[in-house]
Amino acid sequence: MADRLIEFYGTECVHCKKMDPLIERLEREQGVKITRLEVWHNSQNAALMENVDRDEKGLPFCGGIPFFYNEKTGKKICGETTYEELKKWALGK
Repeated sequence: MADRLIEFYGTECVHCKKMDPLIERLEREQGVKITRLEVWHNSQNAALMENVDRDEKGLPFCGGIPFFYNEKTGKKICGETTYEELKKWALGK
């Protein structure tokens, strides 16, 4: 697995759209790239999300979108969040 920062989102998801300006700001200010994977219309992306959306017991962690996953650290964010939390997640803090 690569060390990607991933946002799992849905095209029509209102909560996902609210995160767009924060993601753009984070990419611009921190020089990071967030890989955006659409899950409502792409079964392959949905399957990947289902795989990583697990807690330590193997149970669903989030179960919804937006869902952010840091492949390097394993850190996850469920739903909408603040810029500061998104930044900490992306920088592995």
